[in-house]
Amino acid sequence: MGRISFWCLFPASWHFSLSSLFLPRLLTPSLRQLLFIGLLLGLIGLLYLLLLSKGHASFLREENHFHRHLARVTDVDATDTSNPDLNYGLVVDCGSSGSRVFVYCWPRHNGNPHELLDIQQMRDQHRKPVVMKIKPGISELAKTPEKASDYIYPLLSFAAQHIPKNKHQETPLYILCTAGMRILPESQQEALLEDLRTDIPVHFNFLFSDSHVEVISGKQEGVYAWIGINFVLGRFNHVHNDGEAVVEVNVSEQQEALVRKRTAGVLDMGGVSTQIAYEVPKTVSFASPQQEEVAKNLLAEFNLGCDAHRTEHVYRVYVSTFLGFGGNAARQRYEERVIKNTATRNKLLDQHAGETADSPLLDPCLPADLQDEIGSSTEKLHLRGTGDFDQCRRILQPFLNRTNETLTSLNGIYQPAINYNNSQFYGFSEFYYCTEDVLRMGGDYNSSKYSKGAKSYCSTQWKTLKERFDSGLYATHADLHRLKYQCFKSAWMHEVLHSGFSFPGNYKNLKTALLVYDKEVQWTLGAILYRTRFLPLRDIQQEGLKGVHSHWRHSFSFVNNHYLFLACFFIVVLSIMLYLLRLRRIHRRAAQHCTPSSVPWLEEGLGSPTIPITL
Repeated sequence: MGRISFWCLFPASWHFSLSSLFLPRLLTPSLRQLLFIGLLLGLIGLLYLLLLSKGHASFLREENHFHRHLARVTDVDATDTSNPDLNYGLVVDCGSSGSRVFVYCWPRHNGNPHELLDIQQMRDQHRKPVVMKIKPGISELAKTPEKASDYIYPLLSFAAQHIPKNKHQETPLYILCTAGMRILPESQQEALLEDLRTDIPVHFNFLFSDSHVEVISGKQEGVYAWIGINFVLGRFNHVHNDGEAVVEVNVSEQQEALVRKRTAGVLDMGGVSTQIAYEVPKTVSFASPQQEEVAKNLLAEFNLGCDAHRTEHVYRVYVSTFLGFGGNAARQRYEERVIKNTATRNKLLDQHAGETADSPLLDPCLPADLQDEIGSSTEKLHLRGTGDFDQCRRILQPFLNRTNETLTSLNGIYQPAINYNNSQFYGFSEFYYCTEDVLRMGGDYNSSKYSKGAKSYCSTQWKTLKERFDSGLYATHADLHRLKYQCFKSAWMHEVLHSGFSFPGNYKNLKTALLVYDKEVQWTLGAILYRTRFLPLRDIQQEGLKGVHSHWRHSFSFVNNHYLFLACFFIVVLSIMLYLLRLRRIHRRAAQHCTPSSVPWLEEGLGSPTIPITL
């Protein structure tokens, strides 16, 4: 019995055969059936291509995410200064107590306008961050401004030694002054800055201009801190994977809303002040014209991208700093109020409460039975702790200076609404110390658990707390000062968070931390990221064509075999169809020239005579 066989040796060896018993049925399909089969095969091929391209895009996204995660893990390695494609940048933080220089580095931009520079802190051969600090603060030179450049010289000389000489000319240098300089008169500020602008270019060949040295506001410092933390968290990489939190952002009323990764808000409580910063994704409304005027000084809108016409990196951030609301400043205000009220009460009622250790004033904000003295030598007051956490919270509420006006927080300052159902915050400094140093609850914040732990600590006898401290049960950097005022600061932090900033008691997305990815994130990182945002423009044009070719080569290498297989498959199918059409025509011609009796094999299913076929 005759058979027709088909072979394909590439890309894989395979064959199949058709028996002549079934051949007549294959030889007699109509043209409509053949077209239908061809269309069906074409749809299958297109579906295959779509699935392949989707899988390829997913692969590239996962690969990009993996490399970014790997960069965060491996950026503790020593910086390879022999790499010619590495760029450098300097930021000098002139603070109130001293000045520090931070050296940053980043590889050449990949030419994609959607991505930011991959800036990292430079590390020396011992893998330590390249940082140097000097004391005192530059504001101490207010009366001798001509010494400002001499003061800053050791920092810049230190940085110059770590950066390759051939890179100095293209290394931007920024000198940014904060709190200490802000309190000086403007004339003294300008005299110090002018000396830096004049003398630094004489001694150093860095990329430096007059605009690179300035006194920044508290708002700018807060924005830079917010940028730095979110950059390290990877929130500016808008390629998000399934399961990652996103937010809908209204950049302007004329444009459609964007959907991108949710950024993290920042809470920072120091000794003197407390600061809050978070993105405001929706356009804001105001209760009054006065509130709108105040809001202009608290809202910052900026574009982190290199192209001013693209809005994917436009952010609207609320930043507010509250002087006097830090942990130590709040305790000082509290003690001053206690001294004043006690003196007035003693005078009116002819009492002597707190004047001696035998008749101490009871303080619910100190651990149980802790003896303490406050005030100056002329109006000293003796206290004894009762350790009542809830009463301490109630006493501290008036110190928040809240008002009845809507959309306000501490001191009655305007605060845009926070979507507590779709937001995340990181709490630093005192937010971390209060939860971790003694209570050992750092990390994910739980209000009820925190309150329970604080109550237990406050009500514990001071003698017991000291025994635990001596046994090393608390954090290594916790000291007796922390133990004494932990009860007060726990209550103050709780009230600032829940009564001041109005975070609900069941809020689950606050994480208290000292480090982000095991690194201390400085506001200087956000500063250089923002101030170098236009640098990628010089690489985009050069990399554009090369990037397209590189992407094409990468894509081709990834799907080359798949396309080759698909092409082979279509060629085989087309050959079969043409072959069947050819056989159909031959069969019809043979049928027309033969009588029914001359083709009994067609009806009986017997072997057919050999028919020569030429393709």
